Amino acid sequence: MVTPLERTDRRSGTRPKPVPWVAMYHSVGDCSDDPYRITVAPERLEQQLAWLHRRGLRGVAVRELLAARARGEDRDLVGLTFDDGYADFLENALPALRRWNCGATLFLLPGQLDAVNSWDPLGPRKPLLGADGIRRAAAAGVEIGSHGLTHTDLTKADDVTLRAEVTNSRVLLEELTGAPVDGFCYPYGTVDSRVVAAVRKAGYGYACAIDPGPLSGPHALPRLHVGQNDTAWRLALKYRLHRLRRGPAQGV
Repeated sequence: MVTPLERTDRRSGTRPKPVPWVAMYHSVGDCSDDPYRITVAPERLEQQLAWLHRRGLRGVAVRELLAARARGEDRDLVGLTFDDGYADFLENALPALRRWNCGATLFLLPGQLDAVNSWDPLGPRKPLLGADGIRRAAAAGVEIGSHGLTHTDLTKADDVTLRAEVTNSRVLLEELTGAPVDGFCYPYGTVDSRVVAAVRKAGYGYACAIDPGPLSGPHALPRLHVGQNDTAWRLALKYRLHRLRRGPAQGV
């Protein structure tokens, strides 16, 4: 389907902009035992946020990034996302974000409140935020988004499970925070057209994947993994390659 933005671009002869740069984090803490490479040390996060600052860039929530993009004011903005809702976000990530005047989106699992990351069979077990922690993050200005209810691969879920994961998670998070939830994040980054349609139907304004393949648009936003090994020169390389490897944004 051709979006209004694509029609405008075709009539005017202008090229759509590359997809926005959105960084994907998970846990911020001790990364000595980290088989899935989901953890960055607090010191490394500080260094990465300092790198953004030196480059004249600022990390923001995805909702803010997309709103600025619609106004043509996103040139110096980078989306920062934190998946799963690890409890260490409040102690280790949030203070660093405040120091560097950055915002972020926290994708949460309301079906796993005060639980652990049981979907990672190799461990280590990391505690997840509970209701109070989620409210604290929201009160601090962090955008709250849904990661589903239980960290289920939605491409393998039946229709009933898919609908519950997508719809019920949004309802629960809105009840917890008293604010609308606009964003969704696909567990494991896996997504297909059926799942995108379910997320769109549930009323989300955007959704984040990792590498959505041929899918594009606001409900299939690609993201770039940022980990402990991403020093300044690696971040600079990733930032440069992102615009070269990703095609133009369609409908974003």
